[in-house]
Amino acid sequence: MMNTARKVEQKPSIQTRPKKVLRKRSSAFTLGEKVIAAVFAAFVCFASLHIISAQAEIYSTNKEIQQLESNVVAQENVNNDLTIQVSQMSTYERVWEKAKELGLTLNDSNVKVVQQP
Repeated sequence: MMNTARKVEQKPSIQTRPKKVLRKRSSAFTLGEKVIAAVFAAFVCFASLHIISAQAEIYSTNKEIQQLESNVVAQENVNNDLTIQVSQMSTYERVWEKAKELGLTLNDSNVKVVQQP
C-alpha cells in the first residue's frame, strides 16, 4: 500500500514544451528598406530645394517687372508733360511774340501756309 500512497502524494508531472529560440532583430527595417527610405528622403530634399529656388527666381523676376513697369509709367508721365509743353510753346501767339522780341517783322509776300499731317 505504500506504493499507492506514494503515487497519490506525488504531483502529476507537467510536460514542458521546448521553448523556441527567437532571434531578436537588431533593427525593424532591412537594409533594402533603409536604402529606399534614404533615396526617397534625398529626392524629397532635392525637390524641395529646387521648388524653393524656382520660387525665389520667380519672385525676383516679378520684382524686376514691377520696377520696369513703374519706370515706364514715370517715363510716360514725363512724355505727356513734354507733349503738353510743346503744344503750349508752339502756339501762334507765342511764336509771334518771340519773333517780335528778336526784331522780326511779318512780310505777307513771304508767308507760306504749311499744313500739318
